[in-house]
Amino acid sequence: MHIEPLSIAGAFVVTPRQFPDDRGVFLESFRGDRLAEHLGHRPDIVQTNVSVSARGTVRGIHFADVPPGQGKYVTALTGSLVDYVIDVRVGSPTFGQWEAVTLDTTDRRAVYLSEGLGHAFCALEDDTTAMYLCTATYNPTGEHGIHPLDAEVALTLPDGIEPLLSAKDEAAPTLADAAASGLLPTYAACTAWAATLAELPR
Repeated sequence: MHIEPLSIAGAFVVTPRQFPDDRGVFLESFRGDRLAEHLGHRPDIVQTNVSVSARGTVRGIHFADVPPGQGKYVTALTGSLVDYVIDVRVGSPTFGQWEAVTLDTTDRRAVYLSEGLGHAFCALEDDTTAMYLCTATYNPTGEHGIHPLDAEVALTLPDGIEPLLSAKDEAAPTLADAAASGLLPTYAACTAWAATLAELPR
């Protein structure tokens, strides 16, 4: 398993080693101990989410209040998607920037996003199934969104995609409006929370 940091602090792309034979393929899709070497703590996975999406579906941009935030480990079980990590942490050196990683069933990569980062993805095929391992359970009062087509964020969608959004994501504020209303986490709070997690017994 190869774990490589992205340009946004707290985000990583994970490429597993695959072992194919005439029966199929085997791989380790998640290693909390290996992630801990990069995070400074082992992620405490407490909830698993699965979404099935039609081609063109855009989910996000989603983020959660910090603390506790919600770290996410995202991979594709079927189909393929473009996964976006967006830095929505006020005061971060990369605030407003994003990176994209293609997740599919060929390389079987995953993306880990630390607490406080924004997340979105765009499904490239019908019946694309994404699995998220989460470090916190769903908290409707502490979870927020930014419009995924916000011109300031300027996510680049794949060619030929007609974006399909939920009503909730369609009504989400812009990054500027979210910042002005105090919805966004701060880089300082996220850094302090990461240090707290590193001190907790596992």
